[in-house]
Amino acid sequence: MKINIVCVGKLREKYWEDAAREYTKRLGRFASITICELSEELCGDDPSEAEVEKVIEKEGQRILKKIGCNDYCIVLDLKGKRITSEAFAKKIDGIKLMGRSSISFVIGGSFGLSEECRKRADFLMCMSDMTFPHQMARVIILEQIYRAMKINANEKYHK
Repeated sequence: MKINIVCVGKLREKYWEDAAREYTKRLGRFASITICELSEELCGDDPSEAEVEKVIEKEGQRILKKIGCNDYCIVLDLKGKRITSEAFAKKIDGIKLMGRSSISFVIGGSFGLSEECRKRADFLMCMSDMTFPHQMARVIILEQIYRAMKINANEKYHK
């Protein structure tokens, strides 16, 4: 299985880089992992609604170019469905059973995602009602993918 994480923004602190690298390494025995970091669009400190919309659209266009046409696309979005780790594992297993060998996960920028990105999604998923920094969201989704792979392999993983 191929897993592609498409995200806007870079990991800035070493501890986030270390955590992402650790989960990517652990996932290596289950899947091929690619992380595609896209740069954030620049705007002023107090952008207008029009400027924010322009940023979202530009980032969205670049995100969509990084998702394969045959990829199953899971977009992380506050409007998405909340599921448990076990249900997430079943979701990934179901994607494999459908014959899909590549999954793209999308993490948008600080202003969110374009409507086009949401429309491209095969599944909209909300990780929490809480707001997380995008750097943390990347580590959390990597951990949850790893947890799902362990669950699907009937291996122990702490609760």
